[in-house]
Amino acid sequence: MTTLRQIKSIATRAQDTLLTDAIGAAALMVMLVVGLHLPSFV
Repeated sequence: MTTLRQIKSIATRAQDTLLTDAIGAAALMVMLVVGLHLPSFV
């Protein structure tokens, strides 16, 4: 149970940056998918 408590405390401390990190990760995934499908458009 200590691992779960540590994860919760980290999440509460980094709550301000969690949303921006999630948006950045989503943007990277979109760029990856577009980059992989780009040769089929050319």
